[in-house]
Amino acid sequence: MHFTCVYAQPLVAYKKHMAGLEAKAAELVVEACVRTESVRKCVLTSSLLACVWRQNYPHDRRRFPTTIDENCWSDESLCRDNKLWLSLGKTMAEKAAWRAARGTDLKLVTICPALVTGPGFRRRNPTPSIAYLKGAHAMLVQGLLATANVERVAEAHVRVYEELSGTAGGRYICYDHVVRRGEEFAELQRQLGLRVPATATPDGYGGDDDDGRAPRFQLCNRKLAALMSARRRCTYDAYFPMPQE
Repeated sequence: MHFTCVYAQPLVAYKKHMAGLEAKAAELVVEACVRTESVRKCVLTSSLLACVWRQNYPHDRRRFPTTIDENCWSDESLCRDNKLWLSLGKTMAEKAAWRAARGTDLKLVTICPALVTGPGFRRRNPTPSIAYLKGAHAMLVQGLLATANVERVAEAHVRVYEELSGTAGGRYICYDHVVRRGEEFAELQRQLGLRVPATATPDGYGGDDDDGRAPRFQLCNRKLAALMSARRRCTYDAYFPMPQE
């Protein structure tokens, strides 16, 4: 089962109270899955925002590694302090889902996609797309601003669901492009109908290619990539079987 929180009417902005609503919705949906005998698998759409917002402790890389993967969680206090309500909502919702599934025979998997892009993404889903870019300057500088094409996200959901009876489990980070330059960020803003400042490069920094400064963090989607590549190998073997000696 695929679940994500949607809104019937377009909204001006993602508000603070929506974080609690999203968490409660996720909890109720997973609880309903647990009670429904015919549903033993659930794929929940979370967000990369539930992984990337963490306190930065450069001298304690054992507890706070520079690689952001499926083991990382956003700091709820940090999200509240910086009014990152969408990030807070996604983090709270995913944690609520995991709590609801704990100790049951429901097999839950979550997919954490980056900013979803594709044809008409601004028109069809404006509120979360714009809310995703709250704090985007910091994400860009730190190497954490990424996008995911909607087709890849859909393919990831299908692939993970197919493998729920096998090796799939836990969380999966999904993205296909990391935004590294101010010009790319400005183009994202234009596509969403946002005002682009005269200086498109945030804080005078446009990414690691501009002045030699490397991003502080590195995104890692190796877990999902391995699952996706395994499917491609199986498909290739089905259509182009190896000759038998």
